[in-house]
Amino acid sequence: MRQKKSSFWSKIPNWVWILISLALAICLWLFAAWNWPKVFATPAAVWEIFTGKIMDGTLLPHVWASVSRVLTGFGIAFIISIPVAFLMAWYEPFRHVVEPWIQFIRNIPPLAYVFLIIAALGIGQVAKVTVIFIASFLVMVITIYQGVKGVDLTLIKAARVLGGSQKDIFFKVTIPASTPFILVAARLGLSTSMTTLMASEIVGGDKGIGMMIQRASSNFERDTMLMGIVLLGIIGICFEKIVKFLERRFTGWQETIQQ
Repeated sequence: MRQKKSSFWSKIPNWVWILISLALAICLWLFAAWNWPKVFATPAAVWEIFTGKIMDGTLLPHVWASVSRVLTGFGIAFIISIPVAFLMAWYEPFRHVVEPWIQFIRNIPPLAYVFLIIAALGIGQVAKVTVIFIASFLVMVITIYQGVKGVDLTLIKAARVLGGSQKDIFFKVTIPASTPFILVAARLGLSTSMTTLMASEIVGGDKGIGMMIQRASSNFERDTMLMGIVLLGIIGICFEKIVKFLERRFTGWQETIQQ
């Protein structure tokens, strides 16, 4: 079989593409700051406010408050979504009872029920974690459920022919085959947790990146506001890179040789 020749673009290292993309982003940022100075602060101003808040110790408490909320809400949702998704896939009565509620709440934007949760739990840490938990749980449980339902029936039938018990099929066939979907669900859950973080923090509190952005917007501090937005994006990318590493680590057996 003749192998396809690699293109010129495929020979360029990934780090070069990253630098090109970063340079383009900075150029667009400078263009926006030049044309809309009342909206966009310059990269230099944002960097200055970032280093200033690092030096005076006011930024790290906001970052830690937001990251801890995201990880706590996501972690609880991840632990609960796995057994719920497997129960939905394996037990029909459970699915018929639970799935309509999940589908109903999943279509409601978190900002719609965040005020109800705040009214019930206050503006403290518990309320913010609860909002993040609900949003990420709904995304992950559906993704994992679809993965479990999509397990190849040939594998299950083969395990039964070879004398595998229901327990063997569950632990040696269903769980390994569903692992990629569980990791995809984790990535989607983390992304949803980051987007929901803003909805949970802008309604009140004293710490958090979302709260910092809201205060900066009220005080017309464009540099601080843009710095918080960029910081949220960087944290989100870091989370995604971690999950991608885990995907390569635990689903390497799925990789195929490309001709």
